[in-house]
Amino acid sequence: MSEPGPYRSTPVFDQDSLPAALRARHDTKAGVWGVIRVIEGELRLTYLDPTSEVILAPARPGLIKPRQPHFVTPVGSMKMQIDFWDQPPPGF
Repeated sequence: MSEPGPYRSTPVFDQDSLPAALRARHDTKAGVWGVIRVIEGELRLTYLDPTSEVILAPARPGLIKPRQPHFVTPVGSMKMQIDFWDQPPPGF
C-alpha cells in the first residue's frame, strides 16, 4: 500500500508569478484539501469564514479545508507551491 500523498501540485510561484486568482477570494472544491508550502520568504494567508490571518513560512505551511474561502498575499520576496489532497493531509 502506498503512502498517502497529494494528487496534484501547482508550479512554484514567486511574488511576481503568483496568479491573480490566488490573490483574490477563492476556495477549494468539496473533498479537496490544499496545503500551501512556502519555500522561501513569507506569505500571508487570509481565511474568510471565519476571518483570520496567519503568516506562512518554510517551517509553517498552511492548510485549506474543502470549500474554505481564502486568499494569499506575498510578504516581500517569496516562493510557494500548493499541494492538493483528496483526504485530510497528515500533520495538521
